[in-house]
Order: sequence, then C-alpha cells, then structure tokens
Amino acid sequence: MAQISSCSGFLPFSNCIFYFLISCLFVILLNCQCSNAYKNYTVGDSLGWYDNLMEPKVNYQKWAAGKNFSLGDFLIFNTDKNHSVVQTYNATTYKHCNYNDAEDDDTMEWSAGEPEFSKEAATVAVPLLKEGLTYFFSGNYDGEQCQQGQHFKINVSHGQGLPPSLKSPSAAPAPNSPDDESLVPDTVVPSNFNNPADTSPVNATSGAGEALPRLVGKEGGKLLLGLGLVGALLIY
Repeated sequence: MAQISSCSGFLPFSNCIFYFLISCLFVILLNCQCSNAYKNYTVGDSLGWYDNLMEPKVNYQKWAAGKNFSLGDFLIFNTDKNHSVVQTYNATTYKHCNYNDAEDDDTMEWSAGEPEFSKEAATVAVPLLKEGLTYFFSGNYDGEQCQQGQHFKINVSHGQGLPPSLKSPSAAPAPNSPDDESLVPDTVVPSNFNNPADTSPVNATSGAGEALPRLVGKEGGKLLLGLGLVGALLIY
C-alpha cells in the first residue's frame, strides 16, 4: 500500500486529479462517439404523421427546426393507411402538394394511402440518401392533407456519408431545387406545437443497416493519443 501511495510523488499532480482527468477523457470519448452515430428521427414524435384535421397540434417544420439531419439517418413516420409519405427534391412539386406530374427520379412515394378512410396503423422508415434540401408531404386527397399542414422540408448534410448498406447507383435522385422560402405550400400551420428536444442517437431499426456509432478519424486519434500520454505518466 505504501508503494502505491508513493506513486503520486512522481507525478506533477495528485492521484485524485489524475483519475479525474482520466474520467474527463472517457466522457469526451463517449460524447464523440454518440455525436457521430447515425440517427433515427420519429417525425412529430408522439403526435405522429397526420394533417391538422386529425392532429391540430402538429407543426412539422417547427419539429424539424434545430435538428441536424445527415446522410444515412432515417426518418420514421408513424401514421395510418389514410395518410401517405411522399419525398421529393423538387420544390415545385412540394409547393403544389402534388406528385402526379413529378419526374420519376426526383420524387418517391414511400407509402400510398388507402382510397377510403382507414385508421389501420402504418410505420414507414425513410432513409436520407442525398445531401441538400429534401421535402416531405402527404399526397392524399389531391394534396388536401399537405395543405392542411402535413409537410416539411429539411437540409441534409454529409455527416459520415452513407453506410455501405445504403450505397447504390439508384440512391442519387435529381439535383435539389434552390432554397426559395417562397416555395412553401399555401397553408397556415398552428404554432402551438412544442418543439421537442433533439433526438438522441439510437440503435438503427427497420432497415437502418449498419448505423453504428464510430469516431471521426482525426478527432478520435487525438483522444486516443491523449489517453496514451496520460497512461504513460502513470507508468513512469
């Protein structure tokens, strides 16, 4: 025990400070891993994916505000068979809330609604495959649901890039349209929906592929080097 306690005499700081520094480095390392994980975002959180007639509190643009969307992330739409999920890179299609005349390579319908009213639950997972502006809306009833607040746009950053499971030649639709703030569906969306906190990293689900936390090269190398230097001080 005397030899262990005397080790502090060889260090420029006490054992307590040393262990505190080690703990801080591990916390930084853990936060770095979490911040670089692929993420799943549940659209609207507990309110789900509905128009204002079904759920008056929703404001999807407000929900998306402040979130950092990156390639490889997934948007999870919890809805029913009466509401569809349309993704487009075309601002005109988004403005008109109509995908019928859209080009095949810039608009995708991930979930088509039923021709008649249905409350049967549906969950749709949409991967983010292209950088830049991406628009989402419900195309049912000739755009009525979209006009009733069921729409939003996001800006997708590069992040870690696509995981191998999502890389394919078909994952690159047409170039995005310019970010024109006037290109917004003509609708008044209630603002009483509380903007939820940023989504924490979670394990990927429903085809999220290889969405695993990992370090960005240089940053992770610096942290590991710091741990190595501190460990060397303890040994010598």
